[in-house]
Formats: sequence, structure tokens, C-alpha cells
Amino acid sequence: MLVRAFTLALLFAFPFSAHSSEPIPAPAFALPAIQNYDGTLSLESLRGKVVYLDFWASWCGPCRISLPALNALQLELGQDKFQVIAVSVDVVEEDALDFLERYKVEYPVVIDTEGDVPKSYAVEGMPSGYLIDQSGMVRSVHVGFKRGDEAKIKVEVEALIQE
Repeated sequence: MLVRAFTLALLFAFPFSAHSSEPIPAPAFALPAIQNYDGTLSLESLRGKVVYLDFWASWCGPCRISLPALNALQLELGQDKFQVIAVSVDVVEEDALDFLERYKVEYPVVIDTEGDVPKSYAVEGMPSGYLIDQSGMVRSVHVGFKRGDEAKIKVEVEALIQE
């Protein structure tokens, strides 16, 4: 009974869900970049672009597929109106950097060793992607990743770019 009450409390404490259909304001963040960007990257600095915010970890098996697939999508769609941002949730930065040596990406990678940003987005699993429109609203959530998911994401991104 206590576990069920706690689970229900968690569901209502966080507004995000992979099943939500209503746009929700994306929580603001500013995180230190560890690759392909200098300094601190904030969500606010990307306003006006469609953003795919990808939470990942070095221990995540599906992330070995998602990071390169999202890199190909970024290269295909360009950076004028679309930006992929990878948020490492690794506690040890070196673990993330080792992973990135094996699975190279060209888009910015930031890290949150404290886990505050994933909590604000109510991340449910690894990887988790949040598609954010030009005005900063979360339009869809993708939990997990398998080959072919990038095609679905591309369709969503292109539709948001056209809005």
C-alpha cells in the first residue's frame, strides 16, 4: 500500500510523461559542456530552434545506438532550425568521455553529475529524449531507443520546424 501511494505521488509530482499529449514548458537548465561546445550551454540559448534533448549514460546499452543515430539526424537536418543536445547523467565525467571516444557525435554534449536536470524532466529510463519546439514547449517524449526510431523522430522534427 505504501509503495503504491509513493508511486502515485511520484506520478503527480512530475508533469512529464511519455504518454502526455499536451505541450508542457521545458524546464530551464544551464550545464557545463564536455564536448563540441565551450562553456555552459543553456536551453534558453537555443530558443527559436527545435531541440531534441537526449538524456543518456555510459552504462546504457541502447545509447550505443541512439547517439550515433541522432548524430546522423543532426547532420542531415543541419543546425539552422534543429539542435540535438546530449545530457550525460554519468556521475563520473571520465565515464562519459570514454563512451564518447567510442561513439563519436558532432552535436553538443553536456553533463549533469548531480542529476538535477533529469529530475526536473522526470526522466523514466535511458535514453530519454524530449522534443522541444521553438517556443520552449515539450511536444513529445521518447523513452528507450531502437534502430529505426530516428526516422520517427525526424518526421516529428520536420513537422515542428514547419510550424
